[in-house]
Amino acid sequence: MGRRLRPASRNAKEMKDNRKPLIGMTLTQLEQVVKEGGMPRFVAKQLAQWLYEKRVTDFSQMANISKKNQQWLSTYYTVGRTSPAVSLKSEDGTVKYMFDFGEGKKIESVYIPDRDRATLCVSSQAGCRMNCYFCMTGKQGFKGNLTPAQIMDQILSIPPEPAKGIEPLTPLTNVVFMGMGEPLDNMQSLLPVLEIMTAPWGMAWSPKRITVSTVGKLTELKELLDKTQVHIAVSVHSADAAQRQSMMPAQRAYPIASVMKLLSAYDFSHQRRLSLEYIMWRNVNDDLAHANLLASLIGDIECRVNLIRFHAIPGVELVPSSEEKMIIFRNYLNSKGIICTIRASRGEDIMAACGMLAGKGKGRADL
Repeated sequence: MGRRLRPASRNAKEMKDNRKPLIGMTLTQLEQVVKEGGMPRFVAKQLAQWLYEKRVTDFSQMANISKKNQQWLSTYYTVGRTSPAVSLKSEDGTVKYMFDFGEGKKIESVYIPDRDRATLCVSSQAGCRMNCYFCMTGKQGFKGNLTPAQIMDQILSIPPEPAKGIEPLTPLTNVVFMGMGEPLDNMQSLLPVLEIMTAPWGMAWSPKRITVSTVGKLTELKELLDKTQVHIAVSVHSADAAQRQSMMPAQRAYPIASVMKLLSAYDFSHQRRLSLEYIMWRNVNDDLAHANLLASLIGDIECRVNLIRFHAIPGVELVPSSEEKMIIFRNYLNSKGIICTIRASRGEDIMAACGMLAGKGKGRADL
């Protein structure tokens, strides 16, 4: 049995301040933790069950782990769960949560109920390096990558346990990595989280319940496609390369034509789904000429197009397309055999809609 590690040079306060969170650790990492603590290897699976299935918040709740081992764990580690600092509820039932992870990392997650379904829009970074012109997150700059623990904290802590007398929220059925940040710009955290969510020792979710959105970072996108079976959503917004580059600097490094060429090598005709995200701006990208460019870009690739209503943000001189223009655009793509839908806008009144997250916890409706 391994030796219990007890750093002699640190006092109790220092050890407490430097404890590492266990959520966000894979089974392999948990096995290393229990080895350090002199515990049998099977305790790692017990820990995983308590963390990811039972979602406990304290070591004392881990009934089949001895008091001695609970004490050792609490000396060097924390469970890692935190409560959102702010929560705001929209008139349409959408709830925005703000987490303050310290070191300038204030991020937002969005819970979207829809009858018997509930989707969580998760953040992967504080801020974003992509600097898209039309996105509030990009305008705040990049504050840092989130750790696997900080991403898992959002997934495990939302919806929260209801207060006494409060009707509980619908449990999560889907998670989309479409919050703050570019997920593929933080692969070192994204991949462990996806493993935890889909592994039988973790949350045991089907990868079909998970969607990862990206501007199209090519090397990382290929790695994601090869290592996982999650759904993919690509932010296109314009099939005109020059126009896309003027609004999305990532186009220079990751041309959308190259992204689509990469995607064409993968099969999206069965359970795995590819979505193309297309925000529509009046007299910018909403006419039939742009619809035709998009259809040509798609070619024979099996996918669906989500048309997204633009939500105005400060300092951006763009105007949403009219409902009529969006319907004409949708119908044109449908006539070409491309599945196209207009996404319902949710949470705009609390600054929780697409492109509006800024890590400030602001809105106009209190929870």
